[in-house]
Amino acid sequence: MNHMARRTTPGILKQLLLNNNNNNMININHGHSWWWRRSVTYMPRPGDGAPRPVTLIPGDGIGPLVTGAVEQVMEAMHAPVFFERYDVHGDMSKVPDEVLDSIRKNKVCLKGGLVTPLGGGVSSLNVQLRKELDLYASLVNCFNLPGLPTRHDNVDIVVIRENTEGEYSGLEHEVVPGVVESLKVITKFCSERIAKYAFEYAYLNNRKKVTAVHKANIMKLADGLFLESCRKVATKYPSIKYNEIIVDNCCMQLVSKPEQFDVMVTPNLYGNLVANTAAGIAGGTGVMPGGNVGADHAVFEQGASAGNVGSGKIVEQKTANPVALLLSSAMMLRHLQFPSFADRLETAVKKVISEGKYRTKDLGGDSTTQEVVDAVVAALD
Repeated sequence: MNHMARRTTPGILKQLLLNNNNNNMININHGHSWWWRRSVTYMPRPGDGAPRPVTLIPGDGIGPLVTGAVEQVMEAMHAPVFFERYDVHGDMSKVPDEVLDSIRKNKVCLKGGLVTPLGGGVSSLNVQLRKELDLYASLVNCFNLPGLPTRHDNVDIVVIRENTEGEYSGLEHEVVPGVVESLKVITKFCSERIAKYAFEYAYLNNRKKVTAVHKANIMKLADGLFLESCRKVATKYPSIKYNEIIVDNCCMQLVSKPEQFDVMVTPNLYGNLVANTAAGIAGGTGVMPGGNVGADHAVFEQGASAGNVGSGKIVEQKTANPVALLLSSAMMLRHLQFPSFADRLETAVKKVISEGKYRTKDLGGDSTTQEVVDAVVAALD
């Protein structure tokens, strides 16, 4: 039962239930306990209910398939959002200005994967987007889905990764032929900002522990500054347990005892590795939602491997797994303050996974993307 219902006097609640004798609720009296058929985890916030524009970047490879899946489900739900579509591809030299302008105007974007060319002079558009919009926090939620067998149970990890500096600063140059220097930049400002985001997230979502991932035993100044910043912020949240772990030990612990982790805060490169490892443990990148969040803008995408656009065979057979982006779009709905729509979508996706009849190949099934989408639409209450 939701918190508002708990605070309501029993007499008023009883009268509400009796007056509302319809199919949406069930009226069972166990002493003073009242049980609802549907659990309501979020109460809709007051607002004008006007549909919100969202910038949509289908991307490369399986991107158009999975973003198309989201569009279908949103339409079936009558969700109060509409999409402004832009064609962006990973082999472009930069993100077009009109796309950035659209995201700045709408403040929210949903995107498929953008392929990152290896080597050469073309930089990653995924990284460009994060830097241009100052999307300083990457958030990936890795958790067990009911009905999906994995090697470990009780996995519920949130990886919060600094998104704008570190090894991804892009500051590389050839000193002399055959010698390349790559700079890792760590600043107090960005480190404290990501630490504060991690602790705020933990506090607001009733999480118990924040773990800082580092390699300060070797990179004493750079990762040392990151740790100092985390320790400073941790003192302001005495109710949340704080600990630290070296990144190599972290990877070993993740694959052996992942249930020990709760919220993890990391510099840029380590976060990428840790999030992908955690996603693999909990069911794969095809089911893990995520987003990149800044002070003013948010871009939601598949949680791990933003540059993973699937194989040509998956695109050709149309068997891409839409679950990760569907759950990411539920995060987006909650971000837009449409929590009841987010709950409906998450419940439907989890029901389809739990029943096990419609699953794509990566989850041990043989369904197409469209069959999974149809099942999710049918499961919407």
